[in-house]
Amino acid sequence: MMVLLLDPRWPTMVPVEMLKKLSGKITFTDDVPVQAQRILAKCVQAGTEEIVASTNEADPVVVKTIDRGAQILEVASRKEAVRQARVVMAHALRRGEWEQMQTHHSLIPYLEEESAEVIHAIREGALDEELMEELGDVLLQVLFHAEIAARRGSFDFEDVAASFVQKMKKRQPYLFDGSTGVVPVSEQERLWSAGKRKTGK
Repeated sequence: MMVLLLDPRWPTMVPVEMLKKLSGKITFTDDVPVQAQRILAKCVQAGTEEIVASTNEADPVVVKTIDRGAQILEVASRKEAVRQARVVMAHALRRGEWEQMQTHHSLIPYLEEESAEVIHAIREGALDEELMEELGDVLLQVLFHAEIAARRGSFDFEDVAASFVQKMKKRQPYLFDGSTGVVPVSEQERLWSAGKRKTGK
């Protein structure tokens, strides 16, 4: 028996070396998109082993199969730190009553507090580990706000990251045009101001 844990963001992306290990009869839990099921089914070699593919490690079928002693294969992208942070935050809002009560407005004091602690750590010459942890607390706030927005169908953390990239394309286009070398401050300021004038922000 084998359990194949897929990344819900890219359920068809399975490393070649992992595909080589798959031979048998593969079944899928309901969370795996039909298109991904069709593609992966064609990639699995014939065999007798029972393979369960899923994007959800908490699915009852997955849990039962693992309890029966199944080998677990997990695509590496599932272990990526940013994804894990997003999963933890989503889980926190599903399980925590306090988290479910929060709004963008109610979280303002926490964002102010965590931002102030980062500033304090920098001014006090904190060790890198302490600064890293303080920045992690600020990231928690970003994740929290993004998850609240996602639950009302507005935007999620991916959209927040994409908005940053789009802003940089407008304000610092040299980062995307294939050029190299150090850009003078005067040119950076000119481009940044030009980008702000275009967007009005």
